[in-house]
Parts: sequence; structure tokens; C-alpha cells
Amino acid sequence: MDKQFMVSLLIIIASFALYIGIAVYNKARQTSEFYVANRGIPAMMNGMAIGADWMSAASFIGLAGTVMLLGYDGLAYIMGWTGGYLLLTFLLAPQLRKYGRYTVPEFIGDRFESHTARLIAAISTIIISFTYSIGQLSGSGVVISRLFEIDTKVGTMIGVVLIATYAAFGGMKGITWTQVAQYIILITAYLIPVIFMSLQISGNPLPWLSYGEVVAQLGEIDRELGITEYFTPFTNGTKWQFLALLFSLMAGTAGLPHVIVRFYTVSTMKAARWSGAWALLFIGFLYLSAPAYAAFSRFILMTKVVGSKISELPAWTTSWINTGKLSMADKNADGILQWSELVINKDIVVMATPEIANLGVFVIGLVAAGAMAAALSTAGGLLIAISSAFAHDIYYRVINPQASEEKRLKVARWTIILSTLIAGITALNPPGVITQIVAWAFALASGTFFPALLLGVWWKRANANGVIVGMIVGLVVTLSYIFTAKYGYFSIAGITDTGAGIFGAGSAFIANIIVSLSTAPASIKAQEEVINLRYPEQMTYKNGEVWIDGTV
Repeated sequence: MDKQFMVSLLIIIASFALYIGIAVYNKARQTSEFYVANRGIPAMMNGMAIGADWMSAASFIGLAGTVMLLGYDGLAYIMGWTGGYLLLTFLLAPQLRKYGRYTVPEFIGDRFESHTARLIAAISTIIISFTYSIGQLSGSGVVISRLFEIDTKVGTMIGVVLIATYAAFGGMKGITWTQVAQYIILITAYLIPVIFMSLQISGNPLPWLSYGEVVAQLGEIDRELGITEYFTPFTNGTKWQFLALLFSLMAGTAGLPHVIVRFYTVSTMKAARWSGAWALLFIGFLYLSAPAYAAFSRFILMTKVVGSKISELPAWTTSWINTGKLSMADKNADGILQWSELVINKDIVVMATPEIANLGVFVIGLVAAGAMAAALSTAGGLLIAISSAFAHDIYYRVINPQASEEKRLKVARWTIILSTLIAGITALNPPGVITQIVAWAFALASGTFFPALLLGVWWKRANANGVIVGMIVGLVVTLSYIFTAKYGYFSIAGITDTGAGIFGAGSAFIANIIVSLSTAPASIKAQEEVINLRYPEQMTYKNGEVWIDGTV
């Protein structure tokens, strides 16, 4: 075993021991602890947990690689994923927290007084979270396969076993505190390499200030090689695709059930707002660093790898070729590696860059641990969302309302194990790269939950018929566009499968509004509850009057 392998393995084992210790200490013993951590998480800690839940393998592993290969067009991911948190924090999170339910499907079922709406929302939650979890398991496979220099599929199945064991044990209570530790590890692992690369390339330890100069140099290199300049917009798609993807990611962020449920774990509306503010700060550290990471990685590849003799390439290339995520071919038989002859998967850029930049075995091991933390943190939240949708919203609220707490916890844990196994099998041959798969989940969330929640919170005329038809139409339109755009080569205005959410959300809004206006309004009680959501926690709207702490 080489030194790099041992250091990486020891760091990952140490981090896993920490996670398992936290999960055991915070084991969920009641359903309120399993689903919403007994609503006792402080706002700042919850913001950190949201950051870890949010900064998945797609953000940690895939984001910088996407920006590195797509350039300007990759910025849609950064702007969409960050901007969506503003929508969620200001338009939905505090109001949903005030309603006081465990899950998004439970809010929809009770707000619209409909078991049918609850069931459709639960099924949508499972579909969205399952799609998202495929990307996380695929990301864990990339990390494990590189660590052990094995095929990515084997690494994925190892990740399945680890994640299923870890998530089924602690529930939301254990996962929340584990995610706090995971955030600290993953953000440290992300920032150290980019700071070292900034020092190495520019002599400036602040990458956020130095990478602009590197981007300018990349433009000169691109012109010399005769390829499209790195910062030229809309070279990998139309401007309509850019805008559609931007919308899908923003609206999807505001509708993701596993993110929304994190705001249920705090005690008040005020704490929910502060959780969102803290989360934006913690997320910003990574998202402001991703463009710098991408620029530095591309610069190092183009100046230190491209143009080298293929027979004299560094050892790291062989290791990554063994994972199936990197390939090189001397197409013109000149013995020199050209940029066009290097095929690098977006998903390995962050993992490979510390090796490419020769940053040392400790940094390489730290990045591996950070990538695992990112995949595990989000996977845990997704699995809780799937488990809650089935065990709480379908099994308990619809199938067996008399089920004991012990029975409900047992069903919840088995749901996690089975869903992880099925998602892992699907991730063995993923239908796309990590960021693409995750973008589908966001498109589905924007087409189903974003219209339902936005209208459900802010439009008292929205009724059960409208939300049922809206969610079905949004789900069908989004899924249909994803499949036809990816496999049928169909597109509107150049919008690809990742931008499908704009069509799903648009059709869902229209269907919801038309059907709601064409049918009887919701009950007076439901309409008063909607108006009540708009007031601070100590205020209550009732019979046309606003009460403050029980007094008109």
C-alpha cells in the first residue's frame, strides 16, 4: 500500500468513526426525533446542517468540474442553486415552519384537506429524492473507486452499504448533528486545495481575488490552441437553455422536500429565517470558490499536462484511467497529448486536481474525506425524505393510522435500507453525470412542489382539485420533456433535459390556477389558515381579525 492510499484511508476512517459516534449518541427513539429532530436544533447549527445537506456530491465533486469544462455556461448551476435559497428563505420556509407539520406531503395534505393530494405529494417526494440519491451514490462511488483503485461500480456498492447503515440508525436527529461535522470537514477540504493552488499559481492566498487573472490567461491559451474561449457565453447551449436551467435550479431549490424539512427542525418561524441566513453564508464559502477551483484546475491541466509526452505522463493519470473516468488517446500519433485527446469526466476534477497540482498526500486524503462527507450528508437527508414520505405520509397517515410508534420507526428504517439498495443498483450505470442527474431532480421539484407550495402558502383560493391536477400535470410534463430531450433528441428553443423544469412549473401553475378557479374554493378554515401563515408566530388570523398572543 502506498503512502497516499494509507493517509486517505486513515482520514476517511477517522471521519466515519466521528459520524457513527455522533449518530449513536443522538439515536432517534421517537418519531418526532426521527422526522424533525424534536424541533430542537439551534438556528446556526441548523444553517450549517442545511449547508452540508445542500452541498452534495454534485456541488463538491461535480460543480467545479462542470464550470471547468463548460466555462461561462456552467455558471447557471452556481447562480441557480444559490438564488433558489433566497426564494425558499423568504417565500416558503418560515410559513411552512409555522404550519407545524413533519413533511412537505403532510403540509399539502392538511392544507388542502385531501388524502389524494397527500398521496401524490408523497409519491413525488419519493421520485425526486430517489433521482437525487442516484447522483449522491454515484459520487460516493467515484471517491471510493479512486481510493482503492477499483472500478467505480464496486465503489458505488460499498457506498450503498455505508450510507444505508448510517442513515437508518439516527434519523433526522442523528443526521442533523452528523451534518454539522460533515460541513466542517467538507468546507475545509474544499478550501485548502483552492487556497494552495492560488498560492502556487499567483502567489496570492486569496483565490477569490486572484483567479480573474488566471481566466484572462486561459483565454490566451484557448486562442493559441484554436478552441472556444473559456469565458465565451452560450457556447455549450443556447441562451434559452441557460435561462431555463437557471429557473429550474432556483425553483427546484425552493421545492426540494429534503431541504424544506430541515426548516422544520427549529423551534420558531424566526429561527427558520435565521437558519436560511446562516445557510446562505455557509453555502457561499463553497459557491464563491467553485469558479476559482475550475479556473485553476483548467490552467494546470493546460499548462502542465497538455503538451506533455504521453509516455511520460504522471502516475495519477494511470490511477484515474483505472476508474474509467479518464481516457487519453494519441489520435494524431505524434506522442504528445493534445487538449482534444484528453477526455476527463466532470465528476473527477475536484478529486483529481490535488494530485494534478501535486499538493501532497494529506490534502489528497482530506479532499477524499470531504467528498465522502458531501455525498453522505445529502444522501442522509434524501433517505430521510423518502422514508418520511412512505412511512409517515403513506403508511401512517393513509394505510394504517393506528400503527404504534415502534412500528412506524421500523417501517421508516426498512424504507431507508431498501431505497438505498435500489438507488445504488441504478447508480451502477448512471444515466448521466452527477450534475445532470441532480438537475433532473431539481426540474422535477420545480414542476411539482414549487407551484403547489407557492400557491398553497400565498393564494387562499387554491384548492385540492387545483393542487392535485397541478402536481400531476407538472410531474408528467417534466418527466416527458426529460426523456424526450435526452433520448428522443427533442427540444424547444434549444432547451435540453436539464431545463425541463421551466415547462413543468409553467404548466403546473396554469393547471392549478385554472382548476382552482373552476371549482369550489377551499373551506373557510383552510383559507384562514393560509392568511394566518403570513403573520409572525405570535399573531393569529381568525374570523377576519388579527389576534396577538390571544388578544384582538
